[in-house]
Amino acid sequence: MRIIDYGAMVDAPNNLITEGRKALPNPKPGDRVVTEILPLATATRGSVRVTIDGDAGAWHLIVDGDGDERLRLRLGVTVGGVALAESSTLIRTASRTVVETLTPVAGKSTIERTRDHVELVADLRHEGGLDWQIVVRLAEDGIALRYLVPDLQGVSTLDAEVTSLSLTGYERAWVLAYQTWYETPRFGQQVSQLASGAYGLPFLLLDEAGRYLLVTESGIDGRFSGAHASVDAGAAALRYQQADQSVEIARGAITPWRVFVFGDLATVVETQLVDELAPPQHPEVGDASWVRPGRAAWSWWSDFYSGAQLEQQKHFVDVAAEFGWEHLLIDCGWEETWVPEIVAYASRSGIQVHLWTVWHDIDGPEKLQRLALWRSWGVVGIKVDFMESESKDRYRWYDSVLQETARLGLMVNFHGSVIPRGWARTWPQVIGYEAIRGSEYYVFYNDLPLTAEHNVIQPFTRNVIGSMDYTPVAFTAPGRTTSDGHELGMSVAFECGITNFADSVDAYRERPLAAGLLAELPPHWDETRLLAGDPDTEAVLARRSGDRWFVGGIATGPARTLRIPLGRLGGGRWQAWTVGDAPDGNGRGLADLTSVVDDTLTVRLADDGGFAAILAPEGSALFRATSVTADSAPVVEPAIGELDARGTARLTVPKGAVLRTAPGWRAEREGDRDWLVTAPESLAAGGLGVVTVEVAGSRGVPVVAHSRLLKPLAAGDVPLSTLPMLSFTNESGPVERDQSNGGGNPNDGQRMRVAGDEFGTGFGVSSPSTFSVHLGARAQGLAGLVGIDDETPDAAAFAVVEGDGDELLRIPLTSGAPAVPFDVSVAGVRILTLRTEASSEVAAHIDWAALVLTSDQPDAITSRADH
Repeated sequence: MRIIDYGAMVDAPNNLITEGRKALPNPKPGDRVVTEILPLATATRGSVRVTIDGDAGAWHLIVDGDGDERLRLRLGVTVGGVALAESSTLIRTASRTVVETLTPVAGKSTIERTRDHVELVADLRHEGGLDWQIVVRLAEDGIALRYLVPDLQGVSTLDAEVTSLSLTGYERAWVLAYQTWYETPRFGQQVSQLASGAYGLPFLLLDEAGRYLLVTESGIDGRFSGAHASVDAGAAALRYQQADQSVEIARGAITPWRVFVFGDLATVVETQLVDELAPPQHPEVGDASWVRPGRAAWSWWSDFYSGAQLEQQKHFVDVAAEFGWEHLLIDCGWEETWVPEIVAYASRSGIQVHLWTVWHDIDGPEKLQRLALWRSWGVVGIKVDFMESESKDRYRWYDSVLQETARLGLMVNFHGSVIPRGWARTWPQVIGYEAIRGSEYYVFYNDLPLTAEHNVIQPFTRNVIGSMDYTPVAFTAPGRTTSDGHELGMSVAFECGITNFADSVDAYRERPLAAGLLAELPPHWDETRLLAGDPDTEAVLARRSGDRWFVGGIATGPARTLRIPLGRLGGGRWQAWTVGDAPDGNGRGLADLTSVVDDTLTVRLADDGGFAAILAPEGSALFRATSVTADSAPVVEPAIGELDARGTARLTVPKGAVLRTAPGWRAEREGDRDWLVTAPESLAAGGLGVVTVEVAGSRGVPVVAHSRLLKPLAAGDVPLSTLPMLSFTNESGPVERDQSNGGGNPNDGQRMRVAGDEFGTGFGVSSPSTFSVHLGARAQGLAGLVGIDDETPDAAAFAVVEGDGDELLRIPLTSGAPAVPFDVSVAGVRILTLRTEASSEVAAHIDWAALVLTSDQPDAITSRADH
């Protein structure tokens, strides 16, 4: 009990009519009031009570449960250079119950659920007159708090935050060194041995009583910068440290929610508090049924340069269809020439295409329009990479991308990114984040980049707060210490809205047990339960789909037998199919077992082992996967056509089809099957637009076809490299414009150089190669030079020019020889094809240099077919 003189604060009759206080009745302004103070602000939920307590020097939040203090936090912020907690008094409190319904599209549970939080608001006034608020939410599995300033009164910046947790009484922590893209290894450490410094969220603690506390944040957007944990070892304290030293603020909330989940490990793993605290779904999303969780084939990890290879992408589609998967992710190297073709090809098997991009390529209003272009091709998602910042400026960028992808109907996977902070609720098109040291580290590093210890910690930390694109199941990873069972177990133990499997689809095909398990995985989970484990030894999670439970276990340490209790799945007997480490396989190889179990599942693990299992009620079907039969492609006429003088063209499409056009293009219906398409006036001569036609498919997603419409060539000389390609194939990477082929990545060539002579325009290819350009029978001649670039000595090849499939010219090429000039008639040619053939073991990088089309009477030329 304390006695405090409140005379200085009484300025209105109601200022002391407050919860948790005994005050003199109806004080008048100017009265000096001495009152007995009880806890200043309290709220309860069941047996848990939160209290905001303090005086003019410091403010604290205390969480008590069953007579035991669970959590103590110091509170406060510094705004405009003023430390509000140091000289503030409480003027009023209020509480209410916040009841909301969530309907997740993806995540650890997609069951509609209603959650209620008790909200406590404490209004405080600084001696300088500035009012501020501490808002606390009390949920069934934790608490959250944030700070608000209702009226800025000239204050413009958030300069620091006091919010800190005393580490006294905590024994162990599971942490990672802070990095703005969260890709350092996670590890366990005794709290007494934690060094001072910056650590990433979430931060997991174990106290002396065996209870866990997870520290993180939620509800962030472009008003804030992100925060991380800062440990002061000397003071045994953990506090929130914002990324920006000072952040401009607006009236209202000035921090995201500071989130604290407490209880046993199952409570931590299964919590959805981070999403519950986020704002409701944004109206721009509309009906979120277009967001489609699932499984994806991804070729980059197993073959860096496959993103440029259309045929390789088609192969991944074919095998993904065998497994019944839903998506294809094409990483760096894709080229807009053939993206519509792979979208159409994949759509026939109900597989949708996602494209990789770098964040600065969609930064700003003009570049952001690329999203609309990609969506117009039928692309349904993007993987955005390398944001690598927690600044407020970068969160504003996130805001723009989130709003635009919601408007367009594009799913988003953030890589090189921040951790989840509730966007799964507000922006359900966000179906994955990286923010994890995952399988790609096998590609970049050879010094044991991933350990079983690191993996086992994830379900208790990073994956708790949202979808995690670890890209699991990397059987062919060089030098890994994890067993095959461990790799397979991650397919269930780890959750992501769309799981992008790391390895080649052929690596899975070669392991029939793995392929069978991965084919059985459902596209999303109904609910998740922790069955066994702790962050230092193993993690065994069960995820339900319908009446089946999928169990995934990963472990660190020596070989051993796990006896996993199944009581949390309900009673009854289960048919179980377990795929785990092969006996005496030294961690390599898989074995399976079909059995009937009731209350315990027994699994033998190898060193750093793991497993995956399917449980179905006895008497029901255990295996339910089916491969996909491709739908017929819709017929669109013309597939390649020219615009008329008005910039229009007529398309005939299947009845009921939906059309997508690029930004600036228009499509108007003229009948059940006919449409009039109009190009923007800004389209250059020879320019191309792609119209996407969608019809209903058998897997609930559209089947796609395309029409390419071109503006006729103009009279005069036209550099060929300024025209769009209709298609290409290339031995290494994409066909490059105005540079040599270089390596396997796009735009990695140099200035074209043949026998020391340099060229500034043309195409750089690697033999064998081919690319085609539409001439529309409007050109007369093609002149240029061709030779082997100096970056590939000791090579030989042939260069071939074709018109509408007929060979017009063939030139032998040798490294070191000068470029060969040529001038060939292309009168009447509609489709021009430039092809190279290898004639040595070494692939030749060939430069088609200084290519120029000539035409003096483009409208008078007839096609070769008319001769």
